[in-house]
Amino acid sequence: MIREPAEAIVPEAGAVEIPLGVLAEAGLYPGDAVLIYSDGDGRIVVRRREDAIRDLLANGAL
Repeated sequence: MIREPAEAIVPEAGAVEIPLGVLAEAGLYPGDAVLIYSDGDGRIVVRRREDAIRDLLANGAL
């Protein structure tokens, strides 16, 4: 697997762009529905909506 590191700056508006190569490496493509949330330890999690909902229903947590 080839990892494509990326760096971004959080602008005043707070929107960060993630390069398509990073998303594709994670199996995410334009048009995919995702949930984005803080894991509470400084990490931001981007997950497929279906996966996150399935985990939430099964385990009661994301």
